[in-house]
Amino acid sequence: MVDELLKKEAIELLKKLIATPSLSREEDETAYLIEEFFRERNIPFSRLGNNIWSRNQHFDKSKPTILLNSHHDTVKPNASYTRDPHEPTVEGDILYGLGSNDAGGPLVALLATFVHFYYDSSLPFNLIFAASAEEEISGKNGIELLLKDLPPITFGIVGEPTSLDLSIAEKGLMVLDCLVKGKAGHAARNEGENTITKAMKDISWFQTFEFPKISETLGKMKMSLTVINAGSQHNVVPDECRFTVDVRVTDAYSLTETLEIINSKVSCEVTPRSVRLNSSGISKNHPILDVAKSLQLKTYGSPTLSDQALMPFETVKLGPGDSARSHTADEFIKLSEINAGIELYAKVLKELKNNPEFSQRGI
Repeated sequence: MVDELLKKEAIELLKKLIATPSLSREEDETAYLIEEFFRERNIPFSRLGNNIWSRNQHFDKSKPTILLNSHHDTVKPNASYTRDPHEPTVEGDILYGLGSNDAGGPLVALLATFVHFYYDSSLPFNLIFAASAEEEISGKNGIELLLKDLPPITFGIVGEPTSLDLSIAEKGLMVLDCLVKGKAGHAARNEGENTITKAMKDISWFQTFEFPKISETLGKMKMSLTVINAGSQHNVVPDECRFTVDVRVTDAYSLTETLEIINSKVSCEVTPRSVRLNSSGISKNHPILDVAKSLQLKTYGSPTLSDQALMPFETVKLGPGDSARSHTADEFIKLSEINAGIELYAKVLKELKNNPEFSQRGI
């Protein structure tokens, strides 16, 4: 059992985080709040940009290292809010506020778990807690920057709202900006080369094509047309058509392979915004699967992106809260979910601590 006072302190920190705006790239003040949490407990920490991290007291370079990570940035509150997004309000078991669910609840639950194990000299592994920035925009000054400063990591637990189910794989993301070029002409005459008509063929391909290989954990790849723009007035045949495609990539294909296949099938110009947000997951025989079985955790493959995409080591995603509440108006999390999350994180680490295969394989 994790100390009840520590659980209460974690929730009080979450209230402070909710009350403090922390849009991506503007997380200075919430970073300071997390610093203060460590200072009050005399736990050393480091800061890089708006990323805060700490390692357990008995850190030993000869041991494997587990990263406990979540983010403290938020999206902008949408126009449908009926409450003050920065007013942490408790009604019964529910805590309302922007970032409460994504990912304040998982963040403070992981932090409490880290503090719980901080002085444990019997751990066969090291622990690093990291509260990272810019997750909501997959920014380069978030976990990607921080990992360059951290000791080598061998396994990661990423705190996101998963209803305390264990995500053992996650789809990657590649956003494509597509351009079709033609020739302008008067709409009343048989002139020009209509780029909308030309684009329709490629758009149809994106909508109907199915990649042959299917991931065991993540299923099929998914491509979605999300933005389109062409033309400026009704009587002019447009000479350009631009559209955007959201591609959710599984572990069946690398981002480079995916891009090569797409380029071989379409005639439009295709420009990826990034090829850094990879799919992620664990090997089929990873000891965390024994832990999941022992604790009767439901495992699944996640379609949504997190900072796992930027971690070049095996990871899982786990946390209190519900993904369906993320980025919604009047966002909330249940206090009981946070407390259950703290206990579950502690049980997971205890199970790994007592798993001989885990220690022997060095994760």
